[in-house]
Amino acid sequence: MDLTQNEKKLLMALGPLGSADPSHLAERLSVPEEAAIQYAHLLQDRGLAIVERNVVKHYVLTDEGRNYARHGLPERQLLENFGESIPMVELTRHPLAKIGIGQMRKKGWIVIRDGMVEKTGKSGPGDDEAALQDPSEGKKGIADLLKRGLLQETEEVSYRIALTPEGTALAAQGVEIREETGTLSRDQIISGGWKELKLRRYNVEKLPRRIYPGKIHPYQRLIEEMRQILLQMGFTEIYGGIVQSAFWNFDALFQPQDHPAREMQDTFYLGEQLCLPPVFEKVRDMHLHGGTTSSTGWGGTWSEQKASQCVLRTHSTSLTIRHLADHPDPPVKAFSISRVYRREAIDPTHLPEFEQLEGIVMDEGVNFSHLLGFLKEFYTRMGFAGVRFRPGYFPYTEPSVEPEVYVPALGWVEMGGAGIFREEVTAPLGLEHPVLAWGLGVSRIAMLRLGLTDLRLLYRSDIEWVRDTPSILPEQIPGGD
Repeated sequence: MDLTQNEKKLLMALGPLGSADPSHLAERLSVPEEAAIQYAHLLQDRGLAIVERNVVKHYVLTDEGRNYARHGLPERQLLENFGESIPMVELTRHPLAKIGIGQMRKKGWIVIRDGMVEKTGKSGPGDDEAALQDPSEGKKGIADLLKRGLLQETEEVSYRIALTPEGTALAAQGVEIREETGTLSRDQIISGGWKELKLRRYNVEKLPRRIYPGKIHPYQRLIEEMRQILLQMGFTEIYGGIVQSAFWNFDALFQPQDHPAREMQDTFYLGEQLCLPPVFEKVRDMHLHGGTTSSTGWGGTWSEQKASQCVLRTHSTSLTIRHLADHPDPPVKAFSISRVYRREAIDPTHLPEFEQLEGIVMDEGVNFSHLLGFLKEFYTRMGFAGVRFRPGYFPYTEPSVEPEVYVPALGWVEMGGAGIFREEVTAPLGLEHPVLAWGLGVSRIAMLRLGLTDLRLLYRSDIEWVRDTPSILPEQIPGGD
């Protein structure tokens, strides 16, 4: 068996020991520890050694986690702050309300009835609270604390190198160690001196070490592909701030102020407020009594203070409606690919932040059939052979549809929502022409194109997944009619 010099040296160093850790072998061979592990893997390929890799996970509290370990989780502190019941309005004033209320509901500690928060009596210490005090490996509750960013996971990797019986026998026989030449110089070739050298043998059948070139993240490649498709279709890309007023995020889209989606449990509210634009009075009148249109509005009351609240945008329609307010004259043909934020539990299909593709077309004479045409063209260019539509309902469009694409392994998959802006949305802004609008889930398209079942992979720093994902993705997903 032809061994390289490095393999021979490691074999003989291991011979008297039988097994050792890489640091000890590296010291004996006067090489870096990484080199000793590399030589050991070569011996393992020949069946002469075994390389055992051991990984031990450790969990460390973050700064936020250490604070809660001392004072209790936000939901526990909030629960202990009131008696058997409390008005929701009063509870929301507590500094920990934004985090605590949702967690208390999730854990079944409270119920909310008629604006009152009532304790259920089921608030015993949970696994996450025990893990917060002792974040040791394997303890229940660790996963929840990791999701909430209260723990950090670290890995400690160690190796143990041992000879196989074959390796032990070969080491006992002894091997000749003499210097080998791996690279020839020009003079050695011309003079013929190479004939006197001990040349290192190469196995041309052995695969070389894999090289990992730099490349764009697969998700970013797909986002750029979508961007280029829309630009080629004649759209203009627009941008906007992450922080929006509730006015543009909800009110301007004719979403009532008591709509469930506006609750603190669904939306990230900030402490600041923004001034309302001059058009707010027309939007207010539309909500109260339908303004100057045939609509009757929502009735009830309308609060300027609630409309002024700052939120992390829950959808990118807040960007397109502002763009329309600034560009009321046709034609308007714009899109945005933006990150949006919602209070979602993290699981394989939900994240609290994700990308959304929003598009609008305003022009004379555009109609529902144009909307379907734009959507079908986009999805076809994205590689979905089957595209269909079914009726849907959304607060600010009528008529509305939900586009679906066909994926062989899954069947028909819903991809978002679309429709024509209602009169209650366009009239207060002085828009006199139809507005086609749609919002599509970018991450859902990416999951289908990349064949993923876990949305979190799109955002994790999983270097192996990035390396293994082809740089050129299939242009079309077959199937459908």
